[in-house]
Parts: sequence; structure tokens; C-alpha cells
Amino acid sequence: MAQRDITDSPPVATSKLSELESSLGQVIRGKADVVRFSLVCLLARGHLLLEDVPGVGKTTLAQALAKSVQCTFHRLQFTSDMLPSDVLGVTIYNARTQAFEFKQGPVFTHFLLADEINRTTPKTQSALLEAMNERQVTIDGCSYSLPEPFMVIATQNPVEHHGTYPLPESQLDRFLLRLRMGYPDPASEREILRNSEGRLPAAARSVLDADDITQLQGLAHRVTVDESLVDYMMAIVQRTREHESLSLGVSPRGAQALYRATQALAVTEGREYAIPDDVKRLAVPVFAHRVVINTRVALAQRTTDVAERILQEILTQVEVPL
Repeated sequence: MAQRDITDSPPVATSKLSELESSLGQVIRGKADVVRFSLVCLLARGHLLLEDVPGVGKTTLAQALAKSVQCTFHRLQFTSDMLPSDVLGVTIYNARTQAFEFKQGPVFTHFLLADEINRTTPKTQSALLEAMNERQVTIDGCSYSLPEPFMVIATQNPVEHHGTYPLPESQLDRFLLRLRMGYPDPASEREILRNSEGRLPAAARSVLDADDITQLQGLAHRVTVDESLVDYMMAIVQRTREHESLSLGVSPRGAQALYRATQALAVTEGREYAIPDDVKRLAVPVFAHRVVINTRVALAQRTTDVAERILQEILTQVEVPL
């Protein structure tokens, strides 16, 4: 089948996609890859985990992404005393109607900013599992659907910081991508200092609406992925399960995440087909939070990027399709 650019397709919201990326780039200076991968996560119907030290722009990116789309948005600050009902909602008795009524929690929104998610207890963290995986909430035996699109953008501090509860593997697996912001380059940091009012710049304006996002997500789903690329992904996944430094490799859900993210990255770059470089660029942010380092390696190398380095090593070992 002949390979075509997305610009040859019927115009949906693709013309607005570059405008959205440019808008986010004016808010998050010097982090083009982080901005691009955030959009990839949105188009792949995934959830995004932003992990880094305080003050590098995690919450700013999450707010800017949510406010760039004309959808509902809730910010929830996670704390150690938060309960699951504070996230999902609660059933209460209405004396006037003499019936029980369900009061929706903040999770009933298009974009949920779960700020510092690892500051709350595992019980409250797990309240999001069903919502993130099945896009519904079950309370007292009744299921309630969440709006479309639905995306959780969570921020967390590194696990070695005080007052944090590490996310369990089952919840980490629900996040399509984990991104680290890192410190800005000197030129970008100078611009940040110049704009120090503490507010989102005017560039963070609504560019897309819910229908645009749905169209773009459908377009990503139709991106062609050659069988040789599928074999390439499977070879990488298999290496993670066999690597001596990893006690837990990538799950089938993780492999699906890489497939969907690869399709979405092609859309952001104006293609209707995926290429090997898409897989190579996404393998680390899609897989690094899903693998578990064995105890021996973890004790010998007390660094946060061990998983990333192992995955980079695996990428050099797996043959790239032509």
C-alpha cells in the first residue's frame, strides 16, 4: 500500500494539532520532546505520569495541556489524609426525595490533574485503577461512565523524597508514558525568569475541543504499522523479560501501549504510517516505569535511571527492521 502523509487525508483537526503543540511550547520552554510526547499520550487515549523534582514545570505542563482543550478540567491535590470518596464521589441520602443519590467526585471530568499522586495512601491511589483502565467508576454496585475523552495527568516526586508512597506496579502499568521534565537549558530558564508572574501565559488558550480530540484519536488508531515493526516491538519486549538485571519485564498491556503510542507519534509528525524510529524514541518512556529492577542491581546502583539505561542497552541489541 502506498504511504501517504496525513495532510492528504480529509481535514479533521490535524491543522490545529501543530497550533496546539506550538501553544504548549510557549508555556513549557525548551522541552519540545516532552510537549510532543504529551500530545502522543493524549492521541493514544493514554494517561500521563510526570515524575521529577519539585519546581521544574510538571504541574504547569499538565494545566497547560488540559486548558488547551475545550473540555472540563479538575485539579486534585493528593494528600496523606485523602479518601477514595474524595476522588470518586459518594452516595448520600436525600431526605427530601427519600432516596439515595450519587454525588460525583472530581474524577468525572475530561482531564484530571492528579497532583503529587504519590503523597496519598495506596488505598486512595487504587481508587483510580478502574477509572484509568475501564473509563468507568463503580460505587455501591452501580457503574458510571466517564466522559470521552478522559485523561489522567499525574505528577509525582521521586520516590526517595520524604512523605511519598511509591505507586504499585499495577497502577504504574496504567500510565501510557512516564516523562521526566529535567532542568531547562540556560536560554529557556532566562525566559522563565522573565515571565515570573506565577500565571500560565496567554499562549495556554483553548485550541481543540472534545470532537477534535476524538477525531485525532480515531486517526491515530488507523495509522499503518507494518508487521516488521510489530516483530521489532515484540523482540524488545521479549528481551526485557529475559534480561538478567530485570526481575519483571514488560507486560502485554505495556506492549499494547507502545503500539498505540507509535501510531500517535506518527500522527503528530504528519504520517499515516509508523517507522522504526518511532519505536526507538518511545520504548524508554513507555517501558521504563513498567519494568522492575532486581534487588542486586538496585542495591548496587542507587540511581533513578537504571531502567532507562537497561532499555537503551536492549535497543542497541535488537535488530532494527529495514
